[in-house]
Amino acid sequence: MTRLILTAPQVFDGSVLLPDHAVVIEAGEITALLPITQAPDGPRQALQGTLAPGLIDLQVNGGAGLMLDGTATVQSIATICAAHARLGATGILPTLITDTPTATTAVIKAGIAASQAKTPGFLGLHLEGPHLDPRRQGAHDPALIRPMTDADLAELCAAAAHLPALMLTLAPASVTSAQITRLTQAGAIVSLGHTEATYAEATAATKAGAACVTHLFNAMSQLGNREPGLVGAVLSGTLHAGIIADGLHVHPATLRTALAARQDGLFLVSDAMAVAGTTLSEFTLGNRRILRQNGRLLLADGTLAGADLSLPQAITLLITQLGVTPTRALAMASRIPAALIRSTAGAIRPGQPADLVHFDANWQLASVWQNGQRL
Repeated sequence: MTRLILTAPQVFDGSVLLPDHAVVIEAGEITALLPITQAPDGPRQALQGTLAPGLIDLQVNGGAGLMLDGTATVQSIATICAAHARLGATGILPTLITDTPTATTAVIKAGIAASQAKTPGFLGLHLEGPHLDPRRQGAHDPALIRPMTDADLAELCAAAAHLPALMLTLAPASVTSAQITRLTQAGAIVSLGHTEATYAEATAATKAGAACVTHLFNAMSQLGNREPGLVGAVLSGTLHAGIIADGLHVHPATLRTALAARQDGLFLVSDAMAVAGTTLSEFTLGNRRILRQNGRLLLADGTLAGADLSLPQAITLLITQLGVTPTRALAMASRIPAALIRSTAGAIRPGQPADLVHFDANWQLASVWQNGQRL
């Protein structure tokens, strides 16, 4: 049995930073986390900086030149997962943006097959639409946005039973409270997004079972003095919320305000597109051309279409520009999103796959391991 011991000045186990600790890896699995002075014999690699769990990204639309769409296969899902693992996210939810019923069915089928094949990095699916509010379409095709039918509900409940995790971005304008409750009972994680929902509507959806909000501040009703909107429901409540921390989707001052208002429940997402892990300057979303310019992904009319971001870059922004503690920033990309989808990933503990990321002293990604193998 091959043993590898990684040591670092600080190791984040998912909850706390441990000084001068060692992670022992055997056969691709973590077998021990203990002070360096107590580490067993074996090959050692002394790292500088911080060792942390592999990152968890719950909103990944594509990567390696591919988008998750109706042509999805186990191989295309594996390719997207592998691209993001190299970028630090060793566990992801490949995400389908609003599409046709046929495409949704095809993606669910491919996702179930990817789970059965134990595809590295595949934690389940995120279906962002089509049951959204056309008043907050964002980069989604408004012609494909539609209310949820009984057939849709039955298909999604069945999918939740066969996937390790299923996250659904929905708008109260296109679903009923009863449908949200049924989806939640089936095991799906319901996330509110692309919606003009009032505070009262958001509260009702939460009571029905909604647990999360998709890309906080973007494509949703904003905080107002007399109408708190969906943003107000998050900042004053218990809903989890993903945030695109690239400094473009959310102004740093706004992000700082959200982090001050909520001490838990917020997590990082990349909202990455096909260009992730590539040097591509453009790609196609549906029949629309998306340009990659100066860290932005843009439709022809200037609408942001996803993000040109990795989770390590988001962590770096939080720590170096906003003064967020490393403990909180790392948790927002590991333990918190993993717990939301009821996954045991996002932590360094014995018995877990050896999925790890290493940041240097300047909080730049230096190394990634997946199942004990350095990528």
